[in-house]
Amino acid sequence: MADAARKAGVKKIIAAAFTGETDPGLEQHVDLIEWMRVGQLNRLLKFFRAQDIHHAIMAGQIAPKNLFDLRPDWKALMLLGKLKQRNAESIFAAIADELGNVDVELLPATTFLEDSLAPSGLIAGPKLSRQEQDDVDLGWKIAKEVARLDIGQTIVVKNGTVVAVEALEGTSETIKRGGALAREGAIMVKVAKPKQDMRFDVPVIGLETIRICTEARLRVVAVEAGKTLLLERDSIVDLANRAKISIVAR
Repeated sequence: MADAARKAGVKKIIAAAFTGETDPGLEQHVDLIEWMRVGQLNRLLKFFRAQDIHHAIMAGQIAPKNLFDLRPDWKALMLLGKLKQRNAESIFAAIADELGNVDVELLPATTFLEDSLAPSGLIAGPKLSRQEQDDVDLGWKIAKEVARLDIGQTIVVKNGTVVAVEALEGTSETIKRGGALAREGAIMVKVAKPKQDMRFDVPVIGLETIRICTEARLRVVAVEAGKTLLLERDSIVDLANRAKISIVAR
């Protein structure tokens, strides 16, 4: 993200990094990095104001389990206290509103990464069999419904049976559980929410995703075209081809 922004001509790039979450290597790609704990909302806002920042992008992930280990400051406590539901969409939307209050616009998470969005069709691996296509159809229908209910966005299917549904544990753990239950040859489907806010929680497939799929002996990764980021796409395709995993977008 930082390198793509630099390539696009952005002159000043700063990072609000989270201890235990953000890769320290990011420091080599930005002009300034400020480390803080997850939950230090007031510090985040003050940092942006001090640096005269007016545009921000959410990149990367906060481990879902850490939502229960928050040590929120008074600003974050007030924000959370107003929320009837506490999920990624409601929390990040509230943070976006707080950023707006200090004249910081939260841009789409795909900004500067448009070339990394999944194109429609077969991206890597062998052509899908009829059974695999049927499993993708089933997984797609279930995943869209689960995403609409804001439970999760990933489903694992094998031979017409849903074997794993994502909730708070995240995509990687869902793949591991689905692979263990299916043993081999399962299909993973990851979709955007029906009303996906492209500023946050955008579906992402990275090298780690494909490594986990390989270990879980999955056969197909199906994603939503135009709404899923394929980070380090060439490396992903190479790894998927070597593992004989098909990546398809629709």
